[in-house]
Amino acid sequence: MGSINRKEFIFGLGALSFMAKDAFADAQISKANRLVKSAAAQIGVTVQYDPAYTVLKYPGGDVPRFKGVCTDVVIRAYRDALGIDLQQLVHDDMAANFAKYPKNWGLKGADKNIDHRRVPNLRRFFERRGAELAVSDKGSEYREGDIITQSVQGLAHIGIVSGDKALLSGNPLIIHNIGRGTQKEDVLFAFPITGHYRFGV
Repeated sequence: MGSINRKEFIFGLGALSFMAKDAFADAQISKANRLVKSAAAQIGVTVQYDPAYTVLKYPGGDVPRFKGVCTDVVIRAYRDALGIDLQQLVHDDMAANFAKYPKNWGLKGADKNIDHRRVPNLRRFFERRGAELAVSDKGSEYREGDIITQSVQGLAHIGIVSGDKALLSGNPLIIHNIGRGTQKEDVLFAFPITGHYRFGV
Protein backbone atom coordinates (compact mmCIF):
# COMPACT_ATOMS: atom_id res chain seq x y z
CA MET A 1 0.00 0.00 0.00
CA GLY A 2 1.39 3.40 -0.93
CA SER A 3 2.05 6.12 1.61
CA ILE A 4 -0.40 8.98 2.07
CA ASN A 5 0.59 12.63 2.15
CA ARG A 6 -0.09 15.07 5.00
CA LYS A 7 -3.17 16.60 3.37
CA GLU A 8 -4.76 13.20 2.84
CA PHE A 9 -4.01 12.28 6.46
CA ILE A 10 -5.59 15.49 7.82
CA PHE A 11 -8.60 15.05 5.55
CA GLY A 12 -9.00 11.49 6.79
CA LEU A 13 -8.93 12.61 10.42
CA GLY A 14 -11.52 15.28 9.66
CA ALA A 15 -13.79 12.76 8.00
CA LEU A 16 -13.49 10.37 10.95
CA SER A 17 -14.28 13.20 13.36
CA PHE A 18 -17.32 14.21 11.31
CA MET A 19 -18.53 10.60 11.17
CA ALA A 20 -18.11 10.22 14.94
CA LYS A 21 -20.09 13.40 15.60
CA ASP A 22 -22.77 12.27 13.16
CA ALA A 23 -23.02 8.85 14.83
CA PHE A 24 -23.28 10.51 18.24
CA ALA A 25 -26.08 12.78 16.97
CA ASP A 26 -27.91 9.75 15.53
CA ALA A 27 -27.66 7.96 18.88
CA GLN A 28 -29.05 10.99 20.70
CA ILE A 29 -31.91 11.34 18.23
CA SER A 30 -32.59 7.62 18.49
CA LYS A 31 -33.00 7.83 22.27
CA ALA A 32 -35.37 10.77 21.99
CA ASN A 33 -37.31 9.05 19.23
CA ARG A 34 -37.61 5.86 21.26
CA LEU A 35 -38.85 7.84 24.24
CA VAL A 36 -41.52 9.56 22.15
CA LYS A 37 -42.61 6.32 20.47
CA SER A 38 -42.96 4.72 23.89
CA ALA A 39 -45.11 7.60 25.07
CA ALA A 40 -47.24 7.49 21.91
CA ALA A 41 -47.75 3.74 22.36
CA GLN A 42 -49.76 4.57 25.48
CA ILE A 43 -52.44 6.30 23.39
CA GLY A 44 -55.52 4.08 23.36
CA VAL A 45 -54.05 1.96 26.18
CA THR A 46 -54.16 4.44 29.03
CA VAL A 47 -57.73 5.69 28.68
CA GLN A 48 -58.49 7.00 32.16
CA TYR A 49 -57.14 9.69 34.46
CA ASP A 50 -56.92 8.39 38.02
CA PRO A 51 -54.84 10.19 40.68
CA ALA A 52 -55.68 7.79 43.53
CA TYR A 53 -52.84 6.87 45.89
CA THR A 54 -51.82 3.29 45.12
CA VAL A 55 -49.37 0.99 46.87
CA LEU A 56 -46.78 -0.02 44.27
CA LYS A 57 -44.06 -2.63 44.12
CA TYR A 58 -40.56 -1.24 44.20
CA PRO A 59 -38.70 -0.80 41.96
CA GLY A 60 -40.61 -0.95 38.70
CA GLY A 61 -44.01 -0.29 40.27
CA ASP A 62 -46.94 0.95 38.21
CA VAL A 63 -50.69 1.30 38.42
CA PRO A 64 -52.70 -0.71 35.84
CA ARG A 65 -51.86 0.65 32.39
CA PHE A 66 -55.42 1.50 31.48
CA LYS A 67 -55.29 4.40 33.94
CA GLY A 68 -52.90 6.90 35.45
CA VAL A 69 -51.98 10.57 35.62
CA CYS A 70 -49.76 12.89 33.59
CA THR A 71 -46.59 11.75 35.34
CA ASP A 72 -47.31 8.11 34.53
CA VAL A 73 -46.98 8.90 30.81
CA VAL A 74 -43.43 10.11 31.43
CA ILE A 75 -42.51 7.34 33.89
CA ARG A 76 -43.73 4.57 31.57
CA ALA A 77 -42.01 6.07 28.52
CA TYR A 78 -38.64 6.25 30.27
CA ARG A 79 -38.94 2.70 31.60
CA ASP A 80 -40.12 1.14 28.37
CA ALA A 81 -37.84 3.02 25.98
CA LEU A 82 -34.65 3.65 27.92
CA GLY A 83 -34.77 1.36 30.95
CA ILE A 84 -34.73 4.42 33.24
CA ASP A 85 -36.82 3.86 36.36
CA LEU A 86 -37.86 7.26 37.67
CA GLN A 87 -39.61 5.63 40.61
CA GLN A 88 -36.30 4.30 41.91
CA LEU A 89 -34.20 7.32 40.91
CA VAL A 90 -36.54 9.85 42.50
CA HIS A 91 -37.09 7.76 45.61
CA ASP A 92 -33.36 7.20 46.15
CA ASP A 93 -32.59 10.89 45.70
CA MET A 94 -35.46 11.99 47.93
CA ALA A 95 -34.54 9.49 50.64
CA ALA A 96 -31.00 10.86 50.71
CA ASN A 97 -31.88 14.53 50.17
CA PHE A 98 -35.43 14.95 51.43
CA ALA A 99 -34.88 18.55 52.58
CA LYS A 100 -34.11 19.60 48.99
CA TYR A 101 -37.53 18.51 47.66
CA PRO A 102 -40.88 20.36 47.83
CA LYS A 103 -42.89 20.07 51.05
CA ASN A 104 -46.31 20.44 49.44
CA TRP A 105 -47.85 17.35 51.01
CA GLY A 106 -46.78 17.46 54.66
CA LEU A 107 -44.71 14.29 54.45
CA LYS A 108 -41.80 13.65 56.79
CA GLY A 109 -39.93 11.28 54.52
CA ALA A 110 -39.76 9.75 51.05
CA ASP A 111 -42.63 7.55 49.83
CA LYS A 112 -41.77 5.13 47.02
CA ASN A 113 -45.45 4.77 46.10
CA ILE A 114 -46.17 8.39 45.15
CA ASP A 115 -43.10 10.65 45.12
CA HIS A 116 -42.23 10.01 41.46
CA ARG A 117 -45.87 10.54 40.43
CA ARG A 118 -45.86 14.17 41.58
CA VAL A 119 -44.84 16.83 39.09
CA PRO A 120 -43.01 19.13 41.55
CA ASN A 121 -40.81 16.21 42.62
CA LEU A 122 -39.97 15.31 39.01
CA ARG A 123 -39.12 18.94 38.35
CA ARG A 124 -36.75 19.08 41.28
CA PHE A 125 -35.18 15.75 40.30
CA PHE A 126 -34.56 16.96 36.73
CA GLU A 127 -33.10 20.21 38.05
CA ARG A 128 -30.76 18.32 40.38
CA ARG A 129 -29.61 16.18 37.45
CA GLY A 130 -28.72 19.26 35.41
CA ALA A 131 -31.47 18.63 32.86
CA GLU A 132 -33.18 22.02 33.09
CA LEU A 133 -33.39 24.15 29.94
CA ALA A 134 -34.68 27.64 29.27
CA VAL A 135 -38.42 28.15 28.90
CA SER A 136 -39.14 29.72 25.53
CA ASP A 137 -42.16 31.11 23.70
CA LYS A 138 -40.85 29.64 20.43
CA GLY A 139 -42.00 26.17 19.46
CA SER A 140 -38.73 25.55 17.63
CA GLU A 141 -36.86 25.60 20.96
CA TYR A 142 -38.59 22.40 22.08
CA ARG A 143 -36.99 19.24 20.75
CA GLU A 144 -38.39 15.75 20.35
CA GLY A 145 -38.08 13.92 23.67
CA ASP A 146 -37.99 17.07 25.79
CA ILE A 147 -40.11 17.25 28.93
CA ILE A 148 -42.28 20.26 29.69
CA THR A 149 -44.22 21.16 32.81
CA GLN A 150 -47.18 23.52 32.86
CA SER A 151 -49.63 25.15 35.23
CA VAL A 152 -53.20 24.15 34.40
CA GLN A 153 -55.55 26.26 36.50
CA GLY A 154 -52.99 26.23 39.27
CA LEU A 155 -52.31 22.49 39.04
CA ALA A 156 -48.92 21.11 37.98
CA HIS A 157 -48.90 19.18 34.71
CA ILE A 158 -46.23 17.37 32.66
CA GLY A 159 -45.87 16.04 29.12
CA ILE A 160 -43.40 14.87 26.48
CA VAL A 161 -42.62 16.83 23.32
CA SER A 162 -43.30 14.68 20.26
CA GLY A 163 -41.61 14.84 16.87
CA ASP A 164 -44.90 15.73 15.17
CA LYS A 165 -46.14 19.27 14.61
CA ALA A 166 -49.62 20.74 14.64
CA LEU A 167 -50.91 21.60 11.17
CA LEU A 168 -52.24 25.03 12.10
CA SER A 169 -49.79 26.35 14.69
CA GLY A 170 -46.68 24.48 13.59
CA ASN A 171 -45.88 23.80 17.24
CA PRO A 172 -44.70 20.37 18.35
CA LEU A 173 -47.50 18.19 19.67
CA ILE A 174 -47.37 17.14 23.31
CA ILE A 175 -48.04 13.60 24.57
CA HIS A 176 -49.76 13.80 27.93
CA ASN A 177 -52.71 12.76 30.08
CA ILE A 178 -54.72 15.75 31.18
CA GLY A 179 -57.94 13.91 31.97
CA ARG A 180 -58.95 11.73 29.02
CA GLY A 181 -56.13 9.23 29.04
CA THR A 182 -52.94 9.56 27.03
CA GLN A 183 -53.32 11.89 24.04
CA LYS A 184 -51.12 13.73 21.54
CA GLU A 185 -52.33 17.31 21.27
CA ASP A 186 -51.42 20.89 20.35
CA VAL A 187 -51.15 22.18 23.92
CA LEU A 188 -47.56 23.43 24.15
CA PHE A 189 -48.71 27.01 24.65
CA ALA A 190 -52.24 26.28 25.82
CA PHE A 191 -51.10 26.68 29.43
CA PRO A 192 -48.21 28.56 31.06
CA ILE A 193 -44.97 26.60 30.80
CA THR A 194 -43.24 26.26 34.16
CA GLY A 195 -40.33 24.03 33.19
CA HIS A 196 -38.37 22.62 30.24
CA TYR A 197 -36.08 19.61 30.62
CA ARG A 198 -33.95 17.24 28.54
CA PHE A 199 -33.10 14.11 30.50
CA GLY A 200 -31.55 10.85 29.38
CA VAL A 201 -31.77 11.61 25.68
